[in-house]
Amino acid sequence: MARFAANLTLLFNELPILDRFAAARRAGFQGVEILFPYDLAAGELRQAARKSGMDVVLINCPPPNWAGGPRGFAAVPSLQDRFRRDFERALRVAEALSARHIHIMSGKGEGPAARDCMIANLKWATARAPHASLTIEPINQHDMPGYFMCDYDLAAEVLDAVDAPNLGLQFDAYHAHMITGDVLGAWQAHGHRVHHIQIAGAPGRHEPREGDIDFAAFFHAVDGSGYQGWVSAEYSPRTTTEAGLRWMAADIAAE
Repeated sequence: MARFAANLTLLFNELPILDRFAAARRAGFQGVEILFPYDLAAGELRQAARKSGMDVVLINCPPPNWAGGPRGFAAVPSLQDRFRRDFERALRVAEALSARHIHIMSGKGEGPAARDCMIANLKWATARAPHASLTIEPINQHDMPGYFMCDYDLAAEVLDAVDAPNLGLQFDAYHAHMITGDVLGAWQAHGHRVHHIQIAGAPGRHEPREGDIDFAAFFHAVDGSGYQGWVSAEYSPRTTTEAGLRWMAADIAAE
């Protein structure tokens, strides 16, 4: 049975951040993501998570880029020093929150220089924090133009080159649809590399019962693969979060 986590950056945002943990628990979620928690007090976030009995599943690296800044530096050759500084900060925050995964964002780039830079940075990061679970995620270039890590075959190539047990694939069904048009095919090709799943409907990135993705078939494939990780709801609700949660009740009932 899937363990569902709520992305608190996008869900329950009608509430103050510290109140979202308890709201997610009441709605049936077992864990949470916070994309960029760096402007918040880690102690207060940790306390809110513990009080509501929620695991912190994932944060993003680098900080803080939610408000229009660059989406990462891992594949930017001129910014390797910044990547390392940012990773150290992300690692401290992840440890304070007992976060399960750190998603390392590539930033903009193209070609062999960006690829080699990302591989070198990931080799450094996996060696620096062998106890941490790190992920990379293909993100479609319609939503994030110029983003280097934009293809599943490229992600597989980078993962093979780094060859570290604490680095895996972050599989977002929305991005998989936008990149390949075939979520099931992408899962079948790359699911064995996946450490973390995120879901949203496509197009529109709303509730995962809308649009072109067959989530019933996708969840069936995930269950059949033996995947034991989290499935995080990372979408923009059409109205309030609670009003759109029928998808989760349906999926739990189908287990």
